[in-house]
Amino acid sequence: MSSTPLVLVPGLLCTDALFGPQVSALAGRAVMIADHRSDASLDAIAQRLLDTAPERFALAGLSMGGYVAMAVMRKAPQRVTRLMLLDTTARPDTPEQTENRRRQMALADAGRFDQILPALFPLFVHESREHDPALRAICTRMAEDVGAEAFIRQQEAILARPDARPDLGRIACPTTIVVGEGDRLTPPDRAREMHALIPDSRLEVVAGAGHLPTLETPDAITRIMRDWLA
Repeated sequence: MSSTPLVLVPGLLCTDALFGPQVSALAGRAVMIADHRSDASLDAIAQRLLDTAPERFALAGLSMGGYVAMAVMRKAPQRVTRLMLLDTTARPDTPEQTENRRRQMALADAGRFDQILPALFPLFVHESREHDPALRAICTRMAEDVGAEAFIRQQEAILARPDARPDLGRIACPTTIVVGEGDRLTPPDRAREMHALIPDSRLEVVAGAGHLPTLETPDAITRIMRDWLA
């Protein structure tokens, strides 16, 4: 399974561990994990990705990673051979979401970063996994690896993101949209909206998954990814 390199973009508070099961399963394909921690704007993150990625690549982003992927498609669509958007939305934040992000940023800035993941974890996973200690441990490790300073940069980038819906109709590469059926942060209706706007796109709603299906239902996501890359 060589051929086109694959670039993966994790979500907020996530690291390459978010795609660990898929990277292992796709052994033999060149895989790059984008740096989404060093810059405070989506355009800068997208430009860093383009500066370090192969000339042509398949691109998949989850949640915040989806926002970055859409920014890449605005900047250099000719470089992306196929696109996967997982558990994300093309819409900007609601006022309530903006207020929640600013509250979290203030906590992190005040030295209370350790309070953020425990509050977010139940929203990250399917309701049946809220008390899954192994999944919580992975999410805790990822958050600790991201750290408070990068988390604040990530939130700044997310807060300033545009409404991406007007641009989706110009996406011309094969596109698959994936969402956990129990995603409470970017629910299936957001995925259906993107599916309706991106020509000839494919929609996959994953049973038993919330906002992090790559970890919650890894075998299902690996199968979807193999089909998408084939």
